[in-house]
Amino acid sequence: MEQEKKEKLQSKFKLISIVIKFSMLILILVCVPLYIWFFHQDLLHQFSDIDKVKALFEQYKTESIFIYIGLQMIQIIISMIPGQELQFAAGLLYGFWAGLFLSLVGAVAGTIITYYLARFLGKDALHVLFGKQHIEENLEKINSKKGFILVFLIYLIPGVPKDLCSYAAGLSNMKLKPFLILSTVGRTPGMMGSLLIGKEIGDGNYTSVIIIGIVAAILFILGVIYHSKLSNLLDKIYDTLSKPAKSEKTSINKR
Repeated sequence: MEQEKKEKLQSKFKLISIVIKFSMLILILVCVPLYIWFFHQDLLHQFSDIDKVKALFEQYKTESIFIYIGLQMIQIIISMIPGQELQFAAGLLYGFWAGLFLSLVGAVAGTIITYYLARFLGKDALHVLFGKQHIEENLEKINSKKGFILVFLIYLIPGVPKDLCSYAAGLSNMKLKPFLILSTVGRTPGMMGSLLIGKEIGDGNYTSVIIIGIVAAILFILGVIYHSKLSNLLDKIYDTLSKPAKSEKTSINKR
């Protein structure tokens, strides 16, 4: 009887835990974006215009530092706010190095939250959100011996989806520290380009802005156009890296 009571109690706690996790999932990743989309579209338009972002930051002055870091975090967790315009404004208002520091602080904080959020929610919740197949494919890659290289490439190459990787990493065997280092270093070049454009606009160096903008636009367009090919390339790299070396094959055959 006591054993049955314990089992019933455990099942109740498990059910409550599942309900709480799915409620958090729906709130964070569904309700908040829908609320912003339907009731605060003006906010989204505001963050799609660099002049409006600049005006907002100038309005709050000192507080804008914390606002910027917070928006960088939200952009990684929910991806509703365009990150590039934020970084343009940061480069314009804070300069390149200060803007880079603040951007990295927000990106690191957002990545940590996403990583542990995925661990808290668990596989079932992420399967519902992203699909079981996609989650399992990403987990297989991240958990491989060459997972470090693949994670770095995913964050480095423009046009490759990064959101799913961030959540999958939280479920993987990869520790937070290496994932944080790889994702941060990988996303830094693109971040630096956006900040540099903002800084050059502030300094009035429009020739430099045009050159950087053309290069960035070409890379972005290529990333969008060849999105599927880039994904296939990563799959091929994964397959190649996952193949055992000749010495490994020889030892296996000997066995």
